[in-house]
Amino acid sequence: MADASGAASVDEETRVMKTINADVCVIGAGSAGLTAAGGAGALGRKTILIEAHKMGGDCLNFGCVPSKTLIASARVAHTMKDAARFGIEPVAEPKVDFLKVIARVQKVIADIAYHDSEERMKEEFGVDTIRARANFVGPREVIAGDVRVKAKHFVIATGSSAFIPPIPGLEGTGYLTNETVFSQTFQPKKLLVLGGGPIGAEMAQAHRLLGSDVTIIEKGRILGKDDPELVDVVRKRLVADGIDIREGTGATAVRKQGDSFIVTVETEDGGTEEVSGDQLLVAVGRKANVDNLGLEAAGVEYDPRGIKVNEYLETSNSRIYAVGDVNGGLQFTHVAGAQGRIALNNILLKVLKKKFNPDIVPWVTYTEPELAHVGLTESQLKERGIKYEVARAGFDHNDRAHAEGAPEGILKIYVDGSGKIRGVDAVGIHAGEIIQQFALAVSSGLKIGAFDDMIAPYPTLGEISKAAADEYSFDKLFTPFNRAALKLLAMFD
Repeated sequence: MADASGAASVDEETRVMKTINADVCVIGAGSAGLTAAGGAGALGRKTILIEAHKMGGDCLNFGCVPSKTLIASARVAHTMKDAARFGIEPVAEPKVDFLKVIARVQKVIADIAYHDSEERMKEEFGVDTIRARANFVGPREVIAGDVRVKAKHFVIATGSSAFIPPIPGLEGTGYLTNETVFSQTFQPKKLLVLGGGPIGAEMAQAHRLLGSDVTIIEKGRILGKDDPELVDVVRKRLVADGIDIREGTGATAVRKQGDSFIVTVETEDGGTEEVSGDQLLVAVGRKANVDNLGLEAAGVEYDPRGIKVNEYLETSNSRIYAVGDVNGGLQFTHVAGAQGRIALNNILLKVLKKKFNPDIVPWVTYTEPELAHVGLTESQLKERGIKYEVARAGFDHNDRAHAEGAPEGILKIYVDGSGKIRGVDAVGIHAGEIIQQFALAVSSGLKIGAFDDMIAPYPTLGEISKAAADEYSFDKLFTPFNRAALKLLAMFD
């Protein structure tokens, strides 16, 4: 029977529910959850995966995969328009069929979907999936649909969703977020983008290169977490592409007028003005998905920023781990995957527990040019009082960058007093690929001298890493003292 509120009584709930006992129960089938569940299942643990929405989470359906697919189409359109620079006269202005571009995005998602599917989790890893919302009813027990799951350990990997700012008039206007921008039914003539972070910048440039007029409205500065010198290289390209960037202009109101979105923004002189467009993308940040999980019943502490975890990714309930975006840390797919592996290790090997180290995390913003980072930022080095020097090289001194017609870019390597590489920033063509060798260097604690004996193939963009290292070593080696000593030794040759 149901009570007056419509909720099922305890007796009825107990009667209709199936109970499953498991070693590990993972809530959320995004990158973190799939990694943890697949690993646990592959190692022979009875594992239950619970997902209320789409398998693959944000990355597959609303994030990394669709955004990079859209960017790839935009890059092709831009290359066709820009062909004359390479000595090839375009036959005609490329005609963008926006709906076919969106269809291709959806096809790529579908092509990859099996990798994250229920079928693969069962066939390859022996993991059973429950497609329902999970709700904790105790410290080691959840209800999902008509199933009660009791487990020795839980991994919460519910991810994050778009944060919608409390701007007057915004609610109910039909704005886009990352969850809807890849299923648009028409090409915007003018796209307004609230937020100039990585998502906002990437989507702004992609839509512009596909033919839409675009305005970015950013309260602070675009790409605010990255090195300002390098961000300026990206900013210049966005402006050259024809994007109207309004930095230092917060949105104060939104209204819908016919088919147009009207956004009121503050100007730098304290006044206001209105900006209009036929689509509005809200990309001002992410919020952890912590609501309606019954975390109180599980004894798990959290706040609006996310679930609180220690360095081992344990929550206040040591039997429950929280990984990926939901714990309020760095919100990247690769971080989520890494944390899923660490949580699994700590569940299975308690005597060999691993810590998550945020100081070695890389990230890439896939604008053109790309903006990449790994390790500590320059501001973090200063905040921690770490003395450092900067080894740098310009893409304009890289022969491959010139051959590709993309000599704009900078590489900066932050080296501490012992010669250890503590962080790296890069902007330029394929900066995300270049940063990978530094991700290995930072995570392995390598010194910049490790590049001295490396032979880089020519001509490659990766040579820029050795160029920066060689410049650093040159300055250290060819001091006035060393030159004098070598001159003296030459007298005995």
